[in-house]
Amino acid sequence: MDAHVVIASIDDVGTDTIALELETPDGFSAEPGQFIKLTGTVDDEEYSRFYTLSSPDTDETFETTIEIDHEEGGPFSAYLAALEPGDEIEMSGPYGSDHYEGEPRVVVIAGGPGIGPAVGIGERALADGNEAAIVYRDEALAHRARLETLADRGATVQLLEDETADLADAVDDVVTDDPEEQVFVYGFASFIEDVEDALEAIGSSTDGAKIENFG
Repeated sequence: MDAHVVIASIDDVGTDTIALELETPDGFSAEPGQFIKLTGTVDDEEYSRFYTLSSPDTDETFETTIEIDHEEGGPFSAYLAALEPGDEIEMSGPYGSDHYEGEPRVVVIAGGPGIGPAVGIGERALADGNEAAIVYRDEALAHRARLETLADRGATVQLLEDETADLADAVDDVVTDDPEEQVFVYGFASFIEDVEDALEAIGSSTDGAKIENFG
């Protein structure tokens, strides 16, 4: 669907990272792991970017987590960072078929802005009475409070703040290859390659994994 949606709140959730909460328009529904397109006009030029949901549901409001990159993201990053509650933005979606579908056990391996869908999927899985594990690598961790809450609720959470940390060890701790287990991978292309190497090192693979490559 296409709609103009109202900004409900904007929170800083990490270094140059914001959680953008939007009021849910009538008829909109999405699952954790799906993504939306946001569009805005800056200096008479239209920009559009895709962002994955970071909320466990879309009841009343929904959220996406945005890493603000003033150099690589250009004017649209600055535009998003300057939004305030009550402002409107053009949204379309949802998109994507590689999303949470009630799997009994979810393992989310996230790098950088991939933490958004990781916390959303983890929270939804636990709310449904399922198991959740998250491996998250970033030099500047975001969503610390939600990750701590997930761990307190029984999720397995592995945090890697050092790029040289052994990803294979962390992945080995959470991937069981149980038939009812679903692996999700979110991050940039180089991170996804690292995850593929880590899975191969423990005798597993990304076959059957749900993967979103941020480019």
